[in-house]
Amino acid sequence: MSTPEGSPLRKMSTSLVEGTAHYVLRLGAAAFGMNELVGRQVTLKATGVLSCVRCERRVKKLFGQGFCYPCFQNAPENSECIVRPELCRAHLGEGRDPAWEQEHHHAEHVVYLSFTGQVKVGVTRSTQVPTRWIDQGASTALVIARTPYRQLAGAIEVALKERFADRTNWRHMLGALPFADQALLVAREEVLASLPEALRTYVEPAATTQQLRYPVLEHPPKVTSVSFEKMPVVGGTMVGIKGQYLVWRDGRVLNVRNQSGVHVELIIDGD
Repeated sequence: MSTPEGSPLRKMSTSLVEGTAHYVLRLGAAAFGMNELVGRQVTLKATGVLSCVRCERRVKKLFGQGFCYPCFQNAPENSECIVRPELCRAHLGEGRDPAWEQEHHHAEHVVYLSFTGQVKVGVTRSTQVPTRWIDQGASTALVIARTPYRQLAGAIEVALKERFADRTNWRHMLGALPFADQALLVAREEVLASLPEALRTYVEPAATTQQLRYPVLEHPPKVTSVSFEKMPVVGGTMVGIKGQYLVWRDGRVLNVRNQSGVHVELIIDGD
């Protein structure tokens, strides 16, 4: 990049084009179409500078996915209802930042099933479909319910957690996953049979699965997750992108989202 400080990493932005996930990595004012870099020599080099993804303050240590400690403790993006939506209080006009909660959580949410190596259940804002599924590296996904606000979607998820996982095994996800339309449709029937009567009113009547493909040339037989804290330079032939992971031929993988706030330089083909 143009400065020795580099530019802070952020989660890659995504879109689904004719069923294939497309990725863009933004570093400062520059935007890189990452799909076009698959198969090429790609190196990311940490410069040693860290900055909070929310307040942009320079820090010595980052918490969560790129926050300074005060933002990690107090920002609405880190409230408990992010990981436990059933605890959300946005519909009551409450939360760490009621205005932020009204915009992000007092809005239509969906409950979905996805296949990331196994069938899992999840919750996201309806405007985050299919972004959320791409970020998770799902091969197939299916909306099963729509709710007017986050807490209700969380209540449905809680009712289903005993039957379905709510987390992704990243090693399984990075493998060559099959499409799983039938498995999701069968799981949907289990949902209809197990949901409490009060929550069934939010069930999505249509059962339409979405298949997702990723720009992957090959799947290394063994993958190892790396971070800039332990490996400040990561590079080689990039053979794929899935979820928010960059995958190199030697099996090293980097979760870009988890490295948010780390300033890096991007080097392509040794330039």
